[in-house]
Amino acid sequence: MNRDPADRASPLVTDYYAFTMLITYLETGRTGTAVFEFFVRPPLPASRRFFVAAGLGEAVDDLLALETRGDERAWLAGEGLLASKPVRDYIEELRFTGDIDAVPEGTVVFPDEPLLRVRAPLPLAQLVEARLINSLHYPTLIASKAARMVLAARAGTTLVDFGLRRAPGTEAGLMLARASYIAGFDGTATVPAGRRYGIPLYGTMAHSFVLAYPNEEEAFLAYARTHREDVTLLIDTYEERDAAHTVGRLYARLAHEGIPLQAVRLDSGDLAARARDVRTILDAHGAKSVRIFASGGIDEHTIADHVRRKAPIDGYGIGTLLANSSDVPYLNCAYKLVAYDNQPRRKFSTGKTTRPGAKQVFRTHDARGRMKEDVIGLEGEDIPGEPLLVPVVRRGERLTPEEPLEHIRERVRTGLAALPDELREIDDTPSPRPYPVRTSRGLAALTDSLTPPSPSAPRVVPP
Repeated sequence: MNRDPADRASPLVTDYYAFTMLITYLETGRTGTAVFEFFVRPPLPASRRFFVAAGLGEAVDDLLALETRGDERAWLAGEGLLASKPVRDYIEELRFTGDIDAVPEGTVVFPDEPLLRVRAPLPLAQLVEARLINSLHYPTLIASKAARMVLAARAGTTLVDFGLRRAPGTEAGLMLARASYIAGFDGTATVPAGRRYGIPLYGTMAHSFVLAYPNEEEAFLAYARTHREDVTLLIDTYEERDAAHTVGRLYARLAHEGIPLQAVRLDSGDLAARARDVRTILDAHGAKSVRIFASGGIDEHTIADHVRRKAPIDGYGIGTLLANSSDVPYLNCAYKLVAYDNQPRRKFSTGKTTRPGAKQVFRTHDARGRMKEDVIGLEGEDIPGEPLLVPVVRRGERLTPEEPLEHIRERVRTGLAALPDELREIDDTPSPRPYPVRTSRGLAALTDSLTPPSPSAPRVVPP
């Protein structure tokens, strides 16, 4: 059976140049051990004061499942990419046999810090570049955005991912659900995310559901009587105050039928003002236990504004502005060679220089448990602090089972609580005191010691 070309276990999930380079590496014997590192380039966007590392679990799964099938090899051959026997043999036997060290998912991180390191034969480490960036970039982007929403919300506020319909593809929708959940969201509306990851599913009704019935009361009763344990009613299809009175009248009637009315949802307009009107009406009917849920154009700034205005909103469904990370739609991330054949390598391109050698990040905390400073040093360098990158894969074998999502969620909670106060603010201006990330003496010395090699072989002057 032919495999979908987008199958994430397929080596075809890469850029074309990965194959052109692989061919040259193999045919010139350039197959020594390479070290590549994935990181986000500085500076921080104004809307970001930290990142949350995400996507590692699935990235590792993809690498460990890497293999080629006959139909893929036939296609590669037809494209002229398997012209020599060494290349054909390599592709036929392709497996990930390298090592991976990474910052655990859910860790709060900063620009220039390596989040993942691959140590593998050069052709293999190069081949997986696009796959790894694809697996890590979007989840880290979304987890970082979602974490800001968690910080903006009051304790106890329910946050639900509504973003599948506006995500850039169905696979991105699943990444979105997983990344927002580990960042602290309570659940998702994306059904396959419930099946694949066990994320709690949330859902209410659409305006079309209400329009399908003669009036709101009939629509509300029909829904409540078929979803008796989880009833949330959408009340702004027509006029939310009238609908709130209808809900208030139905509250006791449904309770008599053994149906607890959980919440109402608002989806348009000035949500804070409308929620205040609805809260007053529901309370007047004795429906004080009914929560108010809001959706439509929500981001961390909306939530922070509602908190400042003391809006009686108990939860949010967040879609478009999360799925597309509206303020920062991408991270300037990279996957770069830092060593080959036990020799450090450094890129000197203007504006895109890199630092050589396999690196580690060392983090210290103050007496209150708040994050104090990160130091980027060389792997094995003796530096005080907690080393953030940990071994994940050795010689193509995972060292420990994939972490449960609840463990990752707890790591995010701990990390956000440990942030200095100024990094927790929801503001689009640069932090007045950016988090200190410095370079170790050893790394600085190695970086300064390297100079660009001669652009060509030495000229041979004939006698």
